[in-house]
Amino acid sequence: MNHDHHHNESEQKKSNGVHEHHGDHDSHGEGGHDKHAGHHIADFWNRFIICSIITIPVLALSPMIQDWMGFEWVFPGDKYILAVLSTFIFVYGGHPFLKGLYDEVKDRAIGMMTLIGIAITVAWSYSVAITFGLEGMDFYWEMATLIDIMLIGHYFEMKSVMGASRSLELLVKMMPSSAHLIRDGSTEEVQLDQLKKGDLILVKPGEKVPVDGVVTKGESYVDESMLTGESKPVKKDSDSKVIGGAVNGNGSLTVKVESTGKDSYLSKVVKLVEDAQKVKSKTQNFADRAARILTFVALGGGTITLTVWLLAGFSFVFALERMVTVMVISCPHALGLAVPLVVAISTSMAAQKGLLIRNRTAFENARLITTIIFDKTGTLTKGSHELQETIVLSDQYEEDELLRLASGLEQHSEHYIAAGLIRKVGELNISIPDSENFKYLPGQGLEGTVENKSIKVVGPNYLKEHNIRVSEAKEDFTGTIVYIIIDDDVSGYFMFSDQIREESFDAIKVLKDAGIKNLLLTGDNEKVAEKVSDELNMDGFLANVLPHDKLEKVKELQEAGEFVAMTGDGVNDAPALAQANVGIAVGSGTDVAAETADIILVNSNPRDIADLIMFGRATYNKMLQNLWWAAGYNILAIPLAAGVFYNWNILLNPAMGAVLMSLSTIVVAVNAKLLRA
Repeated sequence: MNHDHHHNESEQKKSNGVHEHHGDHDSHGEGGHDKHAGHHIADFWNRFIICSIITIPVLALSPMIQDWMGFEWVFPGDKYILAVLSTFIFVYGGHPFLKGLYDEVKDRAIGMMTLIGIAITVAWSYSVAITFGLEGMDFYWEMATLIDIMLIGHYFEMKSVMGASRSLELLVKMMPSSAHLIRDGSTEEVQLDQLKKGDLILVKPGEKVPVDGVVTKGESYVDESMLTGESKPVKKDSDSKVIGGAVNGNGSLTVKVESTGKDSYLSKVVKLVEDAQKVKSKTQNFADRAARILTFVALGGGTITLTVWLLAGFSFVFALERMVTVMVISCPHALGLAVPLVVAISTSMAAQKGLLIRNRTAFENARLITTIIFDKTGTLTKGSHELQETIVLSDQYEEDELLRLASGLEQHSEHYIAAGLIRKVGELNISIPDSENFKYLPGQGLEGTVENKSIKVVGPNYLKEHNIRVSEAKEDFTGTIVYIIIDDDVSGYFMFSDQIREESFDAIKVLKDAGIKNLLLTGDNEKVAEKVSDELNMDGFLANVLPHDKLEKVKELQEAGEFVAMTGDGVNDAPALAQANVGIAVGSGTDVAAETADIILVNSNPRDIADLIMFGRATYNKMLQNLWWAAGYNILAIPLAAGVFYNWNILLNPAMGAVLMSLSTIVVAVNAKLLRA
């Protein structure tokens, strides 16, 4: 299995996120994560403006331009002034590229900067040699315009890269900077870093929740859509958890601080997104290899072009111009951006929808999934067992009385059945009595004394063990049945069943339409599993599966040639999630540290799972489109630059080559931006 989550660590250190090929601005690659990124973009703009102004006299002093424009401007020393101005452009405008050339050669990572650096250095040094006596035509104006266009091309490209990570900045900006701390009955405004765990803060209507915490007082609806993708505002009252960055509705909340700073949900999400953007997937590694090959093709192609034109009897200036154009036009710029831009955009967009990607390769592999296994409870079903019916077997009691006596015991239990019963009691406004001598009967239920009556609330196992026969229990019921025994008499039973989520129907349909087999995995009996599976029109079910058998079920499917995605809650499903080709932890809510999963879904909405797989496909397709565009452009552009169509009077000069190269990069950037979840 490829499930070593550290398989990319060495690459992680090597990679700087978005800009792999840019020697000079490697450290700013992630665009926007780095404080200097904005300053760096401004630097390219300033160099472009200054060099463009100085290019005007360079053009005016160039003999070839004078010849084309039909004017003459000659004076003593004009060629030296031309050389000085051009050298300034070469040194000042070419600095980022020359530094990039040096860095790439030093790091043995020959790439785009090497190509541009060599091209402008050859053009400049040859022209200077002409100024000081070598026979031939100088190359100054071509070099100057080439540098201008490269600077502006880089400027636009870096802006688009920054834009790609802008959504990550939005996540960071969602955290307010201060909070209202409640101290001695009054509130005072404090900076977030002054808050400690256990502090009480006031969140006023319309404000952002500043930290993760638990509501101690008040009631409100809170909008968490930017954090979890949950579109409807969520009701919060006493004991509800709130996440820092969520927007409070129109009620006031008093919140007890649980986690701040690095431990907060939002910080963890930002860290996860940043890590996912840095780690390279197989597609990225492929693009990097292709870009490296293209660099050597460009260097080799440039040399061959120069040699062929010289052997064909053309002037050195003409041959040199062909060589420089080939090297510029075949810069693997677009190729270097093709994947990282899509990565940056997809991870940030996904995070805002509550899909957190920890393993990039697994996310891109979503397109290969042939079978998806759903862990039933809490994913396809609500996981909260609702009390459907109360059946009375004794003449002494009524339904409400059975519920009241049972709630006396169940109030002490954490079990979901207990929670369902207490919810029902609350709805019916029944007051819960006190109980004594409370004790658990492991695997069977609870017992204790309520109002001097001996009460047991137990499952069928207890009856079996004690040979108690109850004739009226419904045989075909697919939920859970719990009996109440009062003073050793089975007085009635409660029927609970888990509800299927409305979104489950939609999710299964989307997956079926996409040709993905879906199976239900549950610890429940065959009857329950079959009922849920049939109702949702699923492809099959695996029933009576104990937590430690889940791993085996995943393996069996893989051995049969299936590419398996597993969804679970990330706790008892950890081994199976790790074994699956794509492990999806569902409903981890604010606990984003589901260590074994590749992808974490903040909500337990099954529709998110279907969306995630479709988004994975869309992301991969975008990458492929970009790679095809970047490679296809070079297949056409290199022969054109080399002068293959010279006989038809089709020739590109270096500046035109630079324009085309920049355009191909912009196409890739725009295409990446069109990615939609």
